[in-house]
Amino acid sequence: MAALDLEAARGSLGSLLRDFPRPLGPDDALPWSPLGRGGDLSQAEAPAEMGELARSFLGSRNVPPLLAASLIHAAISDLLQADLSDFKKQRVEGEEAGDPAMSFLLDGGPLQHHFFNKLWDVCCKWQKQLPPLKPLERYLQISTHATRNSRRKMEDRHVSLPEFNQLFGMMDGVDRAYFAVFDGHSGVDAANYAAAHLHFNIAHHHEIVKNPAEALKDSFQKTDEIFLSKARREKLRSGSTGVAALIVGNKLHIAWLGDSRVMLSANRKKAINPNVDRLTSSEREDERQRIEALGGCVTYMDCWRVNGTLAVSRAIGDLLQKPYISGCADGASFELTGAEDYVLLACDGFFDAIRPFEVVDLVLEHLTQSQGDGLKAAERLVAAAKESGSSDNITVLLVFLREPRHVLADCLRDPKSCSAEGGAPDPPFNFFSSEVTG
Repeated sequence: MAALDLEAARGSLGSLLRDFPRPLGPDDALPWSPLGRGGDLSQAEAPAEMGELARSFLGSRNVPPLLAASLIHAAISDLLQADLSDFKKQRVEGEEAGDPAMSFLLDGGPLQHHFFNKLWDVCCKWQKQLPPLKPLERYLQISTHATRNSRRKMEDRHVSLPEFNQLFGMMDGVDRAYFAVFDGHSGVDAANYAAAHLHFNIAHHHEIVKNPAEALKDSFQKTDEIFLSKARREKLRSGSTGVAALIVGNKLHIAWLGDSRVMLSANRKKAINPNVDRLTSSEREDERQRIEALGGCVTYMDCWRVNGTLAVSRAIGDLLQKPYISGCADGASFELTGAEDYVLLACDGFFDAIRPFEVVDLVLEHLTQSQGDGLKAAERLVAAAKESGSSDNITVLLVFLREPRHVLADCLRDPKSCSAEGGAPDPPFNFFSSEVTG
């Protein structure tokens, strides 16, 4: 990732301060859409929710991502050092009452005004003297495309965060980047929540430095638990599958719930799909046994479903189906040698229509036609899924680990190495998924 353009950074700060020359007053309109459902938050939820609002706001103003992440980190740090007791609205009843971070709800409206003014203060300071901002050293080019397709609503969400370290102030010299795709069902609340909170929970996990794989997996369950508290308060019934990838130095850590998937392409010819989801329910006997031991059942109704409803056995949310639907994620880790071309994350709307070995051919076809420009590769993949009959929401997040033109050049030098080996079995990575299918 290129170093921050100082002139562009100063220009962004100047533009923002011209449009907002003074802090917001209590009656001034917020510069973003207010939080829904009254905007009440627990103290534990506040940093992630404020961070997501700021990411969307600064992104809409074309603030350079590295600068935006650093601004948000500084503003949230200031927010957490402040006394938030003035924003306490009511006490939470039930099992959360014993947790100080969850026991009180904060009034989201005034809190959002307060946070924006913290962000404004940081912008004022940084316009006068911009601190050094170190970019990511690893090469990454990101191509993302999402479509509602023929569904009535778009319930997918995705997160692309190469600036993971800058957002969380992690300056230990280890590169980190985070990517995720969430596929909501019965509403978008769970997917929205996961998209805002999962990376915050990862960053604040006690094992993030020593054991990032554990931090990633555990944070799915933590996100599920906190969302369920919100779901009980607000009578939310939605759920979301999801897949996340965390690059830490030369390691790729992945975790997933349900039927969203991740794929790693290495050496331009081998499609590695570590969470093969189309396993029969008999092959996932451990999930069936877990559900039946809890008093639930797995029945066939056009496909295998938990308690006759959901075709996945693990997801964030789904309050009415807990504990049968688990928030405990599966995971895997890979060493990155430098031979890997890209990581692809996508929902089932894509992988139900496109097989892993086809992805390799489609990406190479696009690079050939675009002369090595990978920016619209995800758009080509989504189009292929629609052409193959997918009617579901489709989200594809493609992260090139090497320059696309180099991937294409290697292919042109050795065309045989670019064959995706169509029809060949997947390589010997057979990690169970959390889907219950027949």
